[in-house]
Amino acid sequence: MGLAVVRDLRDRRAPASAEEIERFEVDVLAGFVLARASAGLTDGTVRGDVSQLEQIRDWFGRPLWEMEPADADAYFGRVLRGAPSGTRLARSQALRIYFAFLELRFQAELHALTGRIVACPIDEMNRPRGRKDAKLRIPPSAEEIDTLFTGWAAELTTCRKFAPTARNYTAARLMADVGLRVNEARSLDLDDIKWDLGPFGKLHVRHGKGAKGSGPRERMVPLINHAGRTLAWFVEDVWAHFGGDYQTPGTPLFCSERLGAGRVSYDVLRAGLAAAVAAHLPTWTDKLTPHVLRHYCASQMYLNGVDLIAIQEMLGHSWVATTMKYVHVHRTRIEQAWLDGQRRAARRLEGLG
Repeated sequence: MGLAVVRDLRDRRAPASAEEIERFEVDVLAGFVLARASAGLTDGTVRGDVSQLEQIRDWFGRPLWEMEPADADAYFGRVLRGAPSGTRLARSQALRIYFAFLELRFQAELHALTGRIVACPIDEMNRPRGRKDAKLRIPPSAEEIDTLFTGWAAELTTCRKFAPTARNYTAARLMADVGLRVNEARSLDLDDIKWDLGPFGKLHVRHGKGAKGSGPRERMVPLINHAGRTLAWFVEDVWAHFGGDYQTPGTPLFCSERLGAGRVSYDVLRAGLAAAVAAHLPTWTDKLTPHVLRHYCASQMYLNGVDLIAIQEMLGHSWVATTMKYVHVHRTRIEQAWLDGQRRAARRLEGLG
């Protein structure tokens, strides 16, 4: 019995032209964008991933599917050697997601067109190390926060611009009392205050931060820690100073100082807090940010006996592990384990007497 001769059909196929390769590369990227949008990622997140890929492509000068581990070594080991770790991690992650997409959707077509097998150039040997977790934030004590807001409240009686100062004060109190993010606070409308819900009233946070680039996640936040009293004062005694109309749908809760300019900006609220800290709690100058106030809120709730699941729901975290990072400063698991160990050792010694 003779042996049959098997021919590879690729030998008969003419090499793809540069124009075909270029069109295919464009189609792949368009498909990548559509797939990521279909997964529910925000436009900003998708644009960020594409931007990371474009910067790698500009350096490489050829389609990314031609990258080998040695190319990734050169890029991350030399070109990005001095770049911030967050930049290296984001670019590496975007490249790995792109190659996963190539493998799932275009493996066969790419092989037929170029003869290449999809293989991600990022492996366990050259993968940038580190995590993009938030840095350790140790919030101020309750006494320090009380000093800040007491001084800030006293300033309202003498300040040159009462309404903007009162607005910044109220927004900061919401960050410290109920854990709002600064962008969540500025995005609130008057109609988002639900005075009749629950025993304290609630805030309808419509623009909560999404997880892993997904769209805004809504939640209801109870007006505990006297947040309802602060809001009632602001709406009844301050809000009208901005010249708005209560009856207009979608009217911002925190308005811009300039009449008709809409809602206050992110930077204005941050700057207002920074100025108040410099004036009334100078030891925290350049350290007490809106996000640190959010950590303070979580820590105080934990110290007051609120369980982690409730804190997670209030802060709008997708995972309780994220919430645990906010209260880690006050968690006493290590200390308690040490004390328990000491007691066990003492009991064993008592038996030797």
